[in-house]
Amino acid sequence: MGTRRLWGRGERWEGAGVPDSRPEARGDHVVRPSRGLRVTGATRSTMGPWGEPELLVWRPEAVASEPPVLVGLEVKLGALVLLLVLTLLCSLVPICVLRRPGASHEGSASRQKALSLVSCFAGGVFLATCLLDLLPDYLAAIDEALAALHVTLQFPLQEFILAMGFFLVLVMEQITLAYKEQSGPPPLEETRALLGTVNGGPQHWHDGPGVPQASGAPATPSALRACVLVFSLALHSVFEGLAVGLQRDRARAMELCLALLLHKGILAVSLSLRLLQSHLRAQVVAGCGILFSCMTPLGIGLGAALAESAGPLHQLAQSVLEGMAAGTFLYITFLEILPQELASSEQRILKVILLLAGFALLTGLLFIQI
Repeated sequence: MGTRRLWGRGERWEGAGVPDSRPEARGDHVVRPSRGLRVTGATRSTMGPWGEPELLVWRPEAVASEPPVLVGLEVKLGALVLLLVLTLLCSLVPICVLRRPGASHEGSASRQKALSLVSCFAGGVFLATCLLDLLPDYLAAIDEALAALHVTLQFPLQEFILAMGFFLVLVMEQITLAYKEQSGPPPLEETRALLGTVNGGPQHWHDGPGVPQASGAPATPSALRACVLVFSLALHSVFEGLAVGLQRDRARAMELCLALLLHKGILAVSLSLRLLQSHLRAQVVAGCGILFSCMTPLGIGLGAALAESAGPLHQLAQSVLEGMAAGTFLYITFLEILPQELASSEQRILKVILLLAGFALLTGLLFIQI
């Protein structure tokens, strides 16, 4: 048997045979005699029976991280085509179902009631889109753009941009109404469309001069508001497509694409129902559906083309446009969609339930995206 001794720090055992198997504690260091290893910060309570550390600390800087898989152009093209086809089909389904020719008056009345109920469901979808999708996306994007530019503001710029979008629709609608009133007495349906509801309740308009009288029939939504609704949703869809087109991580791009497929499908159905409720012609509703369906693929294409040149200024300009779109959507949601659906006295409880169901559905989809 060779001689045994205690080894100093960094020394190896030089004797013959098998050394002592128990480690030696020296302050905050433990020396494993069999290999002369020093484990900093380890004590007897953290060492194994043969002197090995029981708790291993992983240092990320010592491990080469795998780079994310880059998104190929074929993935973005596939997402573009898939979103276009699915959104277009979802936009045309309500037109084919609710505008079938050759129906009787009773069938038309029952379909009108069904359309009103389904529109309440769509109203909940639009409300959730406004509060949980457009506004958070816009606020996060503009805050990120300002932080990238190292800009600190005391003025509430984000809310001001929202207000400008809100007033944009209000001013456009009032200018149109003033022009129609000056050019002559407007037709009955056009007056209903532009004025909507008065004093929180629906109005019945007579053909002759006079004042409106209260009635249980809901007012016809404004065609101008319907156009603004399509425009705001289309603009927001372009920005959502940009988020996919600018992605460089394949997994993240596929995740965003799947979320957009679910989101845009439901939103396309709700938009078509809303336009049908506005008593627009089926051809006009179909054209709006085609326009809306093309916006997200357009954003994907633009994002793929601008992926290399996207900077803070581009992001700030995009955020300002998105804020304007969110402001217009605020106006449409709270001054057009909700008053229109809840003005009638028929089936109030069922309408509220459907409104909450639509809100809950889109909330669930947004929760899945998170």
